[in-house]
Amino acid sequence: MTRARAGARARGALPAAPAIPAIPLVLLVLLALLGLGAATAPAALAADNGRWSVFPAPAAGAKDRSPTAQERPFFTLEADPGATLRDKVSVSNLSGEPMTFRLYGADAYNTPRDGGFAVRGADERNTDVGSWVRLARSSITIPARTRADIPFTVTVPADASPGDHPGAIVALDTRADTASGDVRMSVRRAVGARVYLRVNGQALGALSVESVSVGHGTPLFPGIGDSDATIRYTLVNRGNVSLTPRLAVTAEGLFGRTLLDRRARTLPLELLPGQRVELTERWAGAPRFDRVTVRLRVTAAGGDVDETGSASYLVVPWAAVGLALALLGGLLFRLVRIRARRRSAHPDPDPAADEPYETGGTDLSARAGGGPDGPGTTGASLGGRTA
Repeated sequence: MTRARAGARARGALPAAPAIPAIPLVLLVLLALLGLGAATAPAALAADNGRWSVFPAPAAGAKDRSPTAQERPFFTLEADPGATLRDKVSVSNLSGEPMTFRLYGADAYNTPRDGGFAVRGADERNTDVGSWVRLARSSITIPARTRADIPFTVTVPADASPGDHPGAIVALDTRADTASGDVRMSVRRAVGARVYLRVNGQALGALSVESVSVGHGTPLFPGIGDSDATIRYTLVNRGNVSLTPRLAVTAEGLFGRTLLDRRARTLPLELLPGQRVELTERWAGAPRFDRVTVRLRVTAAGGDVDETGSASYLVVPWAAVGLALALLGGLLFRLVRIRARRRSAHPDPDPAADEPYETGGTDLSARAGGGPDGPGTTGASLGGRTA
């Protein structure tokens, strides 16, 4: 990748409001990397917070040598393993009084929750490009409304892995402000110029979509209130180059009905190599009763990366279903009670009353046809009386 192409790639990837790195509580450093936003932002903006700025130094023959003059919004460097690069960083004091800064190189990373660009603090350990930077000065005092150009080198280790190695050169104000509130805190602020270093070698773009889940909220009863859903997912850069993801979201209901078709859009983050970020996507007007399958498609690097993830969930207005079941149960109970009362008021007749009456085993044939004593003799069958 050429130097110009690297700069264009980075400019299109950076978020407009980068995140703040985590530093010890009593020594909070706010890293303001302003002016390095989306591609629509002017390219001639420095990283500053209104009091001082940090940016690549202009070339030696530049006509504009004012405190705010700069030709590059950030450093885009390219080198072979084992090479040493030389450049200069400009730190401008924009305030009306002298300021003293601590200067250092730092590794960059994505904040886990939103993917913001953040860098290590002054006292944190660097293992990548931040440890390869050597500044000519580690601290400097700059008069009011004055710019200082500080040389530095980047020495790439011979065994450095190919691909992108993002970082920053940071100017930390050595004075600490006291934050207001119940808990007194010492606040120190910093501004940094981003460094995009690519080590030559095989570039690999790889990304995965993981841990897709859906949390939904529905009104207690249909027709009352709004229904929405929050899609949660994790993007992991498993390659060695920075990626600018594009996300498309679709959802299908029961029998394949299309419920959501959100076209691909560029996410406001640059996913750095080896980083993992957790993101959310809000879905207003989600279904209130359905079996839903949500699919995410993430692409990057002009279609070289194309990955998908999905999750299914059942949405049911449980309050309404519970009420319906309660009403049905109550109706069945009442029907059983009514039937029981009717049976008590009209008991079934005695089954023995319907059985035929027997005479103790009397042989009726003896009466009709005579007995063993001769014709017409029926004495025994008539209880001892004779005719």
